[in-house]
Amino acid sequence: MKRKSRRQFLKESVTAGAAAGSTLLARENLMASAAPAPGKSLGANDRIRVGLIGCGGMGRGDLRDFLQVKNVECAALCDVDDQQSAMASKVLFEDQGLQKPALVTRDFRRVLDQRDIDAVIVGTPDHWHALPTIMACRAGKDVYVEKPLALTIAEGRAMVGVARKYNRVVQMGTQQRSAPHYTEAVEYVKSGQLGKIRLVRAWAYLDWKGELPPVPDSDPPPTVDYDMWLGPAPKRPYNKNRFHFTFRWFWDYSGGLMTDWGAHMIDIANWAMGVKAPSSAVSVGGKYGYPNDAMETPDTQQVIWAFPEFTMIWEHMLGAGRGPEAREHGVLFHANNGVLVVDRGGWEVYPETDRIDKPRQYKAAGVPRRTAVTQTYHLTHVQNFVDCMRSRKRPNSDVEIGHNSMIACHLGNIAQRLGRQIKWDVENEKIIGDPEAQKFVSKEYRAPWKLTTT
Repeated sequence: MKRKSRRQFLKESVTAGAAAGSTLLARENLMASAAPAPGKSLGANDRIRVGLIGCGGMGRGDLRDFLQVKNVECAALCDVDDQQSAMASKVLFEDQGLQKPALVTRDFRRVLDQRDIDAVIVGTPDHWHALPTIMACRAGKDVYVEKPLALTIAEGRAMVGVARKYNRVVQMGTQQRSAPHYTEAVEYVKSGQLGKIRLVRAWAYLDWKGELPPVPDSDPPPTVDYDMWLGPAPKRPYNKNRFHFTFRWFWDYSGGLMTDWGAHMIDIANWAMGVKAPSSAVSVGGKYGYPNDAMETPDTQQVIWAFPEFTMIWEHMLGAGRGPEAREHGVLFHANNGVLVVDRGGWEVYPETDRIDKPRQYKAAGVPRRTAVTQTYHLTHVQNFVDCMRSRKRPNSDVEIGHNSMIACHLGNIAQRLGRQIKWDVENEKIIGDPEAQKFVSKEYRAPWKLTTT
């Protein structure tokens, strides 16, 4: 999916003020103590009813593909911005002559209260991925949650734990996991034909994203429940730059390009190499391209991660589109016999040459570029999720796969923000010997929201 498929948004709530705060807390406590809905058994021909939480560009794109799957219908739309839910209603229902959902709401918990809804799509900003997913699992619903899985490592681990406890199908929206040409490339890497892999490189260079000029704080649009938009994030005045789409350049809500595109590319690296997480991370970078703009996250960044038998490098740059191998994005596996490069357009293998003190020869045969035969693998990814709802098997981008792939991304950002090496205990999922860095593994929530792990 291309650029337009990287926009999204969130869900919605009730009221404001002190009375509303106590109402929200009381309701959350009630949901925490209630037994989860069992989740009905779905046969091959049973209709699946989904609710969309977050009706922005990515949420609408997700729902559009869900509606192409046989026997799937949308029963609810939810967004804190009435304009977003209205746009979803028009584009996906009025313009296509489909029946509108019975429920359109600002409060995502109203969606979870509907016992006839089988699954939810979480297409919100990143800081709102964990809570709706966790609460949906507890309510007996399966979840298709957009990437990156979570804002922090602790949130991701909590999402995995709750999904397992309630036996829910949870899929992260990294659609490359369902793309045939990525599967072919990964299988080639695993076949050993490249020889010993010593370096993995992943990158994203986005020439369409440049400077974000600062703008003053202002009143939020009248169509928006801004307090609910903030949710567990720190309280601060509304600023247009921190809102729709561009939220991803601010630490309160996201992790910049490292988590936005790293979620895709690092996932492929982990998949091919069969690893969970690195043992350490170092990072350099900063706001070098646009030092005076409004973004907080780096517009230029490099990260090096250590694994037992290889190293992995991440690169990104905003305002430039020619990355390694003259590609906007990609993953490269450099081994003794050759180099495999894969991106959304296809994959190929360049053979390595032999020593320079004898006639040059290639160590192995190359593989000419194999172009992706289809660009509809986002739909395939959605179909995989729906199929797993029926079979109760783990989906291609199961929540734990998503969590593991995000660990490297989060560690890279922690290393960059603190300016030092971060050492990671892979099995126990904690930072070694650095209490200050360990604080970044989780995040304090604004009351009345709480991260629950059960």
